Amino acid sequence: MTALLATPAFAVTPADTLVEGFAIDDIISMDPGEAFELSTAEVTGNTYDLLVRLDLSDTSKVKGDLAESWSVSDDGLTYTFKLKPGMKFASGNPITAADVAYSFERAIKLDKSPAFIIGQFGISGDNVTEKAKAVDDTTFQFVVDKAYAPSFVLNCLSATVASVVDAKLVKEHVAAATPSADYKWDNDFGNAWLKTGYAGSGQFKLREWRANEAVVLERNDNYNGEKAKLARVIYRNMKESSAQRLALEAGDIDVARNLEPNDLDAIAKNADLTTTSAPKGTVFYISLNQKNPNLAKPEVRQAFKYLVDYDALSTTILKGIGEIHQSFLPKGDLGAVDDNPFKLDVAKAKELLAKAGLPDGFKVTMDVRTGQPITGMAESIQQTLGQAGIKLEIIPGDGKQTLTKYRARNHDIYIGQWGQDYFDPNSNAQTFASNPDNSDAGKSHTLAWRNAWDIPDLTKQTEAALLEKDSSKRADMYKDLQQKILDTSPFVIIHQQLEVAGLRKNLKDFKLGPSFDTNFVWSVSKQ
Repeated sequence: MTALLATPAFAVTPADTLVEGFAIDDIISMDPGEAFELSTAEVTGNTYDLLVRLDLSDTSKVKGDLAESWSVSDDGLTYTFKLKPGMKFASGNPITAADVAYSFERAIKLDKSPAFIIGQFGISGDNVTEKAKAVDDTTFQFVVDKAYAPSFVLNCLSATVASVVDAKLVKEHVAAATPSADYKWDNDFGNAWLKTGYAGSGQFKLREWRANEAVVLERNDNYNGEKAKLARVIYRNMKESSAQRLALEAGDIDVARNLEPNDLDAIAKNADLTTTSAPKGTVFYISLNQKNPNLAKPEVRQAFKYLVDYDALSTTILKGIGEIHQSFLPKGDLGAVDDNPFKLDVAKAKELLAKAGLPDGFKVTMDVRTGQPITGMAESIQQTLGQAGIKLEIIPGDGKQTLTKYRARNHDIYIGQWGQDYFDPNSNAQTFASNPDNSDAGKSHTLAWRNAWDIPDLTKQTEAALLEKDSSKRADMYKDLQQKILDTSPFVIIHQQLEVAGLRKNLKDFKLGPSFDTNFVWSVSKQ
């Protein structure tokens, strides 16, 4: 295996191995209680099991993974999960409800980036052992603080932070810790070991991760369902689109994962290769700071929505990597609407600007993170705004510079992207349609807050949608929220990201999923 990794290029990849060229330099830890990066999410999705998982045939629902069934108490606070019998971890240790409870406990007590997904249900380090506990070997109970929509709770439990770890194995690798004001536990819950180790039960197990080089997965023969078709999967760290394309054409890799439009075009013309794509839960938008008196006028907010050349962006800069989508909920979410009412209409925009008392336009700035596709989108918008007399100055910067200014509400206009933290409509509704305290001292720094958009009614509606138990009524509430955001908001939502891949034609059943942790590879085979 090591020899295989060390070889810079080989003419044909082995028949039992999938080799992907993929930018995996974002990986900092393989611990599912800590990792919150896109590449790690894919590895975790293929190597760990959850209580419940997104149903890829209908992503507004979940299906049992380790859980055979579940029920919710009449008061909506207690979720009881029955585990499938006779399951094992890759180590051979049995999977019990105590492992599930320990997985929740360590995620909350470690308190790393993704812990809030479980913590938002009133779970803390002090109460987690009471709120997430094993009733017996096959029964796990999870107690929440409010009668939330069950779909919300279950969607959050399908996130990678809720991955179930092998408690016996992890406890063999815990390191002692000295309690302090910031960390009050006497051990690290195996975090140092799990950064590069593995304690899961998924179709694949993690064989090794070499930072900025490769991730190697191996089939887990102890898996509790249908076994993976291939013996191993190798992700080779390749950052450049052109390098991935050349390696794919030469047969050195089976899949190229970070292709830009030009390389995607070249692959589409090659008879030995093909392409695939899937919409992801990331939307690109521009936002107008309501502290700017011109941008705070409702007619100006609406004019901006008619001053983007959506069609031109779709056929050039976003070709193959994005599809026009003007609502804040990405396609696939419960209640998502795919209604795109806006198109470039300079005459209508001028009419709206005149109504706002700005017939000659005005000057304004936009903070833009350098790099594509953002820079190209900003330049296109600069040109179309100019047609209505709005003089846009682009202020380029790196990600840290532009975000720091945006988070401090010191921008005029910001262009960026927003990805879901978990696969539930609340992840986006809470940030685009909720702002509990619009003061500069407000603690809830949603995107609505960052743009000083004061919306008490929409905030109440967003909170109410979290408590609606009927899924179809909950979906209707989100549809209504999206309609209001479309019409009145300071957000011009432009497109939803398409994840793309180029692949060799001998691959069978390679599919990209709707989220970054659902790019499953266990069904892939070679002809």
